[in-house]
Amino acid sequence: MSLKSAPTHEMLKRIEKGLHQALAIAESKTAPQNLQKALHHSIFPGGARIRPQLCLAVATACGDDDPALSTAAASAIELLHCASLVHDDLPCFDNALVRRGQASVHAAFGERLAVLAGDALIVLAFQYVASCSMRSPLRLAPVLRTIATSVGAPHGIVAGQAWECESKVQLKQYQKEKTGSLFEAATAAGAQAAGADADTWKPLGEWLGEAYQVADDIRDVLADQAMMGKPQGQDITHDRPSSARDLGLVGAVQHFDELVYKAINSIPSCKGEKMLRGLVAKEAERLIPESWFANTNRPLHHHATV
Repeated sequence: MSLKSAPTHEMLKRIEKGLHQALAIAESKTAPQNLQKALHHSIFPGGARIRPQLCLAVATACGDDDPALSTAAASAIELLHCASLVHDDLPCFDNALVRRGQASVHAAFGERLAVLAGDALIVLAFQYVASCSMRSPLRLAPVLRTIATSVGAPHGIVAGQAWECESKVQLKQYQKEKTGSLFEAATAAGAQAAGADADTWKPLGEWLGEAYQVADDIRDVLADQAMMGKPQGQDITHDRPSSARDLGLVGAVQHFDELVYKAINSIPSCKGEKMLRGLVAKEAERLIPESWFANTNRPLHHHATV
């Protein structure tokens, strides 16, 4: 399934529209204009938008009877992801000057505005979801709780980032919290926004989230800045936990393929099963292309089960 196929194209249109609607909440002619510019810079142009795509794909598979709420949930998850990137790039963490192929927020607007922009994006995510709950008000609390849990302490992305400040960390726990928690929220909130059971869909987010972090570790070694849209070699530079360092490059790639295999096979039987399998497989190929290993024996192929 191509990322430009009709279902994915429509989801991306919904996501971009939702992000613009959310950003409009924070816009005012009487508000600090540089902050508003920094917020826009944080969100656009985006990356693959895989987390919100996943959220909408699950909502669609569950009937998507409240598109406004599912779009808001998906957009909120992307806003929170953007906020984490803004803070991750700060001088006190990675001190990255480039993000998504353009200047990072602190490089473009200064460190103070970058801190404030990240904070504002976090608040904006919840403002937007709350503004889109008129049709299904009883679903609002579960959706908000799922999203909030994925962000804060003790096991959200804030906690995941905080592990970098500890002397010891278990790699799996670090990856689950820093990256996996938001993927788990994407699948769970997508189901909840459509009135379905969150627990049924959490495994997809858990496996895919862990795979995504392993892929990021691999790409930090193999991919160049032009492909990644950010500096290469950050894990070694900042002495961060990494699958590529702990398992070796070959071991990390095998682990990635296994996680993607588990993610694809965790998708429950539903009308959207084929679409979801295609989305996961295509994203896996984008992250770790088969062409990188054309002359080697790669034991598992993440697209084989689609």
